[in-house]
Amino acid sequence: MRANRSRIITIATILLVIAGLAGAATAVLRASHGSRAAGGDRADGHADGVDLARVVADYTSRFGPDRGYRPPTRDDRTRVAEAVGQLLDGRRGQAQQQLSQLDFTVRTLVDRVSGHRYAEIADRTDDAVAPRGWGRMYVDLDHRARWSVQVPHPVADQGTEQLGVGVLRGSPGGILVIAGAHRKAGRGDAADVAHRRDTVFDAVCDELARRRLPGIQVHGFADDSAPGYDVVASTGRGSAGRDDGRRLADALRAKGFAVCRAWARSCPLEGHENVQGGRADSEDLPFLHVEFAHAVRDDTTRMGRAVTAVDTVTARWAREP
Repeated sequence: MRANRSRIITIATILLVIAGLAGAATAVLRASHGSRAAGGDRADGHADGVDLARVVADYTSRFGPDRGYRPPTRDDRTRVAEAVGQLLDGRRGQAQQQLSQLDFTVRTLVDRVSGHRYAEIADRTDDAVAPRGWGRMYVDLDHRARWSVQVPHPVADQGTEQLGVGVLRGSPGGILVIAGAHRKAGRGDAADVAHRRDTVFDAVCDELARRRLPGIQVHGFADDSAPGYDVVASTGRGSAGRDDGRRLADALRAKGFAVCRAWARSCPLEGHENVQGGRADSEDLPFLHVEFAHAVRDDTTRMGRAVTAVDTVTARWAREP
């Protein structure tokens, strides 16, 4: 009887030890995983990450001209831009607190395609019946911020949101800024963020320009709007990005695209009225306004070649001190 009792006690002790070791191992794994995210936050997604292109596609799939848009106040715009700046300065906790007060969330995503970690800044009202449409930002957490890619007309300019994701993935140190509504969602042109100064999109782009980050803004045009061309490349109002524009146009031509170079000849859709380009000009900062034909945006292979061409410019920006 004593022998049986002794065996039971021994087995129970062994089981308790095994359970303790398993718990400790789990805790270590959780701590290790959590330490990978900025500010100690656990990275969202499965062990192999998420597909950022799918995340963005799911987000923009709800956009439409009848979806609605609510203009932000000046204080809203200022505080969102300030919080983005705090995040770029490494003050994530402070940024999250301020963004939460403005009904934005911040989470870390691991993109399995690029392998990079991105901070996603998202409008909490996106899933509401009447979203305000203030947009999203994706910030590369593995590298210092060096440049931005801007998507002012997602869905309205079909495929530009996916172009933006491709460009973000292509070079380190990027920030993707996506408008939060269809350009026709608001009253009049209230949601047309490329031509208005009173939007969250513009306030964030202003903050990036203030930090001397060059930017590329991607647009789309109907094939018959610029017959004979696949791409219209422009530096908007300014000329600081002229060398980068030439590099981009050369890279696009090498990929088989017909490019209208707005600094060399008269082109349609040159983006001279683009307000983000105007701000970049006032800062003497490189800015590229690039229009892609529907035939480019509607073909996965051609879009991939276009992204590779853009990478020649963003990779250079990423290397600049």
